Amino acid sequence: MVKMKRVFAIVILVGIGFWLANGLSEIPFGHNKMIVGHYYLENVRAQTGAINTVTSVIVNYRGLDTLGEVTVLFIASTGVAALLWREDTGRVAETEGSLILKTGSKILYPLILLFGVYIFVHGHLTPGGGFPGGAVIATAFLMLYLSYEEFDLSHKLLEMSEGTAGILYVSVGLIGLLIGGFFLFDWIWRVWEIGSVGNLVSAGYIPIIYIIIAVKVGTELIGILDRMIKEPKEDL
Repeated sequence: MVKMKRVFAIVILVGIGFWLANGLSEIPFGHNKMIVGHYYLENVRAQTGAINTVTSVIVNYRGLDTLGEVTVLFIASTGVAALLWREDTGRVAETEGSLILKTGSKILYPLILLFGVYIFVHGHLTPGGGFPGGAVIATAFLMLYLSYEEFDLSHKLLEMSEGTAGILYVSVGLIGLLIGGFFLFDWIWRVWEIGSVGNLVSAGYIPIIYIIIAVKVGTELIGILDRMIKEPKEDL
């Protein structure tokens, strides 16, 4: 029985190796490897309306890959929630932060939120986007958790925001499928060409996708922080 399993495993590995070798044999080695990069640089503004080429590649040309990355973060958040879930929980810290920390959080909290919003709203114009913007917003809430013992967020609100953002992302892609024939077709720019290149209102659905990603990433990270900062009340 063991020998049969080994023979079967060897046959599978040989088959996979042959399949990979056959696929690699079609690659024209020695030719220009930057043909895809040149295509992006030459066509990104006309096809997406965005100045930030990296943003265009991540959200537009490889938007399905970005959806997968958001899904990975969602799975990680779900795993943390499952591992740390308790029916009756309370804050780990029994005392509030110092006066300096509380005063600083009052001043910095709105500024950090504004900075996070700026990052993802201008993702198609400057370096940034939904992932860093959502992470920055999560740090603002982390500061409140560290400063105030009574600060708490509703898990239902976080779950609702996270789920709504995920549905909206898929909905934008499905609308593109209906209008353009493939998932995440940029129907806002390629069909209507709303806005001018370089303006805040431009780049088709890229700003919309980044807002959705920022909400989803932010709520997922805040949910992870909330789970990690609490423990069962009986252990306090």
